[in-house]
Amino acid sequence: MLDAYARADVMAADCPSRPVLQHLTSRWGVLVMAALATGTHRFSELRRRIGGVSERMLAQTLQQLEGDGFVLRRDYGEVPPRVDYSLTPLGEGAAVHLVALASWIEANFPAIAEAQAALSAPADRSVPASA
Repeated sequence: MLDAYARADVMAADCPSRPVLQHLTSRWGVLVMAALATGTHRFSELRRRIGGVSERMLAQTLQQLEGDGFVLRRDYGEVPPRVDYSLTPLGEGAAVHLVALASWIEANFPAIAEAQAALSAPADRSVPASA
């Protein structure tokens, strides 16, 4: 059965690796992985670290990444509840690339913003005068 997945092709519409790609590269997936790349965090720490994420979206993203084998959830069974999250070895490998992508975006954002502004600027729609 594992032989069927030995050669994933994310370009193929029916490849089962597509949801994994979606989980890792989603808006919140990248940010969760980048935050966890710095070490183990509790849920509330992650929520504070990742600006704008709702409790529901953070929980959903963590569940997806845990299901894909990237995140380890550790429940200490204490009262009050104590749960923390960390990257698995597989998650650490993925996080290296996602952190590099996020760093590249930050470093190149001035050029990106300039390109965005140029595209959204009103075009000169004047018609040249006939000769």
